[in-house]
Amino acid sequence: MDRRAVLVLLGSGVAAGALAACGGAQQAEAKSYPVQYSEAEWKRRLTPEQFRILRKAGTERAGSSPLDKEKRKGTFVCAADDHPLFSSTTKFDSHTGWPSFWKPLAGAVGTSTDYAIGVPRTEVHCARCGGHLGHVFDDGPRPTGKRYCMNGAAMKFVPA
Repeated sequence: MDRRAVLVLLGSGVAAGALAACGGAQQAEAKSYPVQYSEAEWKRRLTPEQFRILRKAGTERAGSSPLDKEKRKGTFVCAADDHPLFSSTTKFDSHTGWPSFWKPLAGAVGTSTDYAIGVPRTEVHCARCGGHLGHVFDDGPRPTGKRYCMNGAAMKFVPA
């Protein structure tokens, strides 16, 4: 590897680290939300996995959530505050290993820009508590063309 290639590689690593430091989780948590608790209270209310995902913008392993295979009629709600997020009528099988939807319920979610992996993505969070739910992409089905790719551990399912 020549000197120029080494410098480009090092510069890319520094830039990616700087972008990662500007992650969307901090943006979502910096806002004021109707439901707010201290970090200690969130830890008490949530399982360790839910806390890691909802409050620290973590991601569950693909295929690990039973909600990915959930087919009944009902509503997917935030695991942190029971805020209704998605109707089962907008759920589809994206073959990604995460529950996916083409549209949230009106006023259910908010978004922010997330640079955690070094490139901008649109983070989706609960509009009521700010909890990290997942990301939205422009490769979903009609009529919206959106794929709300959600962490199952960030949600609970309430059958109709």
